[in-house]
Amino acid sequence: MKISINWLKTLVKTDLSTEDIAARLTAAGLEVEGIEQFESIKGGLKGLVTGLVTDCEKHPDADRLSITKVDIGSGEALNIVCGAPNVAKGQKVIVATVGTTLYPSGGENLLIKKSKIRGVPSEGMICAEDEIGLGNSHAGILVLPENTPIGSPAAEFFNIETDAVLEIGLTPNRSDAASHLGVARDLAALVNSQETSERLQVQVPGLYPLPDETGTRKIAIEVQTSEACKRYSGMVISGIQVKESPVWLKNRLSSIGVRPINNIVDISNFVLHELGQPLHAFDADAIKGERIVVRTAKAKEVLKTLDGVVRPLTENDLVICDEKEPLCLAGIFGGADSGVSEKTTAIFLESAYFDPGFIRRSAKHHGLKTDASFRFERGTDPDMCLEALYRAANLILELAGGNISMSYHDVYPQRLEAHKVAFSYSNCNELIGKEIDRHKIRSILVNLGIEISSEGADGLLLHVPYYKHDVTREADVVEEVMRIYGYDHVEPSKEIRYTAYNEAANIGLLLEEKCASVLESIGFSEIMNLSLSNEKFYGENSSLVKLLNPLSQELNVLRADSLFSGLESIAYNLNRKNNNLKFFEIGKTYKVNVDATYTEEKFLSLFVSGALFNENPYGLKQKSDFAYLKACVDCLLEKCGVKNYSSADVKSLHFQYGLEYHMGSKSLVQFGKVSKTHLKTSDLSQDVYYAHFNWDVLAKAFSKRKIEFSELSRFPAVRRDLALLLDKKIQFKEVKELAFSTEKKWLESVNIFDIYEDEKLGNKKSYALSFTLLNKEATLTDSQIEGVMNKLITAYKDQLGAELR
Repeated sequence: MKISINWLKTLVKTDLSTEDIAARLTAAGLEVEGIEQFESIKGGLKGLVTGLVTDCEKHPDADRLSITKVDIGSGEALNIVCGAPNVAKGQKVIVATVGTTLYPSGGENLLIKKSKIRGVPSEGMICAEDEIGLGNSHAGILVLPENTPIGSPAAEFFNIETDAVLEIGLTPNRSDAASHLGVARDLAALVNSQETSERLQVQVPGLYPLPDETGTRKIAIEVQTSEACKRYSGMVISGIQVKESPVWLKNRLSSIGVRPINNIVDISNFVLHELGQPLHAFDADAIKGERIVVRTAKAKEVLKTLDGVVRPLTENDLVICDEKEPLCLAGIFGGADSGVSEKTTAIFLESAYFDPGFIRRSAKHHGLKTDASFRFERGTDPDMCLEALYRAANLILELAGGNISMSYHDVYPQRLEAHKVAFSYSNCNELIGKEIDRHKIRSILVNLGIEISSEGADGLLLHVPYYKHDVTREADVVEEVMRIYGYDHVEPSKEIRYTAYNEAANIGLLLEEKCASVLESIGFSEIMNLSLSNEKFYGENSSLVKLLNPLSQELNVLRADSLFSGLESIAYNLNRKNNNLKFFEIGKTYKVNVDATYTEEKFLSLFVSGALFNENPYGLKQKSDFAYLKACVDCLLEKCGVKNYSSADVKSLHFQYGLEYHMGSKSLVQFGKVSKTHLKTSDLSQDVYYAHFNWDVLAKAFSKRKIEFSELSRFPAVRRDLALLLDKKIQFKEVKELAFSTEKKWLESVNIFDIYEDEKLGNKKSYALSFTLLNKEATLTDSQIEGVMNKLITAYKDQLGAELR
């Protein structure tokens, strides 16, 4: 946002330098990102002075050139060769001295040098208006009035305006400062709260009483959609003349980067940037039925906007209409057929307060961003509607003539009241970390326009003006006090305070740190994906949370699962030749419940794809597989102290095959090889292995963890393998449970390291199992080991119908 210093000083009288103003505003939260210099004429006519032609004679070697003597008040006349046909002795002219750079109305810049023209020395240049950027005429040199003083800077003679322009990085919450008036308020509050000698007052100029209405033209106003338009004001001004704006107005707008158009449009833009209240001027003759209607658009209605684009409207668009059709997109963009032109002689001038949500939705839908929508989207001041209307009407009568045909008509059915906030001095001091004088606090609040309704022993009841949309709580008021008082005035505390750590209250944070630490230590990288996803991934899913106004159709729902966003990350990396991937993510999924409430569920997900090792000279070429993912899952659960979970084959359609661990009846984690259907949807040809943890179940198990110590066995463990042919319906869970129920004394673990299925086996499958046996009191003998294995084989044959391969 650009703020003109000259303009600012018309609202608040101050002698502060530009640099001082910039420093104070930055300290108060209006960060000045840069300072630009503005000149109403490029170059500011520097190096150009007024002069008197004391002598003029024809050049002996050129018919079209003249040799002149010009007095510029320096004591010695300059010898200048001039090619203008109208140069003559006794003229007052503009002279560009040697070393001056000219910025012509068209063409390249020109540096004036001492030179010889056809053998005659020339020490400058007598200028035409186009050569110095004052106009487009090149018929001859610019001849000044006879009473023009000699040697005066041309910038003073032509009243060239120079200005400093602040580039302010306005944050979204500071809609109250989106104007010169808003910045003036902050500057006055800063100076008045920190200085004792200077007291600044903010005053808007040009708010004079308007002439009585003539009553010659009336336009009725009807607001049909009051929830979108809380206030609508308008007046009719007739007998105007649309023409070029005066220099001062064009300079004001040009200094902040706004292109002047004509006096009526320029006045509406001027008031917008001065007061922060957007206005719109309609050609009154284009309003059919002498009636303005504020409503939402109807189905199949269209509007041709000022840029010439015919825009289909939706029922969510707020439009300003006449008796028959839309005239403009409310608060965003005017219509081509109702705009002000050179033929306009009467206008209907609009000033309104529109609901930010309606404007934001329409602006995004139509892809429009204007100065008006910028302010309406963030919230304007409903109390500024009439003041802005009066300011604009005064300027129009002054610069365009005319009369008030209809005085202001104000539709304001339900007044928007100021926010009421209870404020405590002690809370303020505690939040800031310093005790601030109560008189200074009251002074800051009053200077910010916050009304003190009543005062108690330790606090105030405040009425916060509606234009401060972000100040609704006591903490917000404290922030206002703090930024005006000055962060630099709060000394660092000499005390160190420590809050005792509450593990129970922070179990989720502890678990996050633990999981991240474990996974990073085994080579995983953390990813953070958008919560937005594509509806196409989920098929017919009635529990999806759909966005009302999505940024794109590829991001039109909140993700209901952690899988697809992870697959997108893998695809993104594979497309950039990063083929060996190990990712984890901690995030949330979302769904709509049957009763129309919403549920957020936290998750931890793991993704493994590609080779486990980068290219190396050691022959390590192992690829990611289910066994590796299972080892990672088991490792993480072990490090988190999670035990006593059961396992079963996974039944989710996300997987080709996999396992699911349970804690009681609740799912702890599902993991396995991602199905080919999902890989195809994500354009992946490389296998991906995926695990999804239920965070709440994991956190509950983690909170009950116990640290246990046990002595390392002095005797060796023994491993034995078996290959069993089993019915396809039998799960590894049953095999494992039967083993532990059969051998309770020496069996330490049971693991599956291979699964083989083939058409030749029919409805059978082959499990390759390993059994670890350990006697902590003595070394197991061969006969003891053989006895255990025989018991296991017998149990498998009898109870599961297994065959030994």
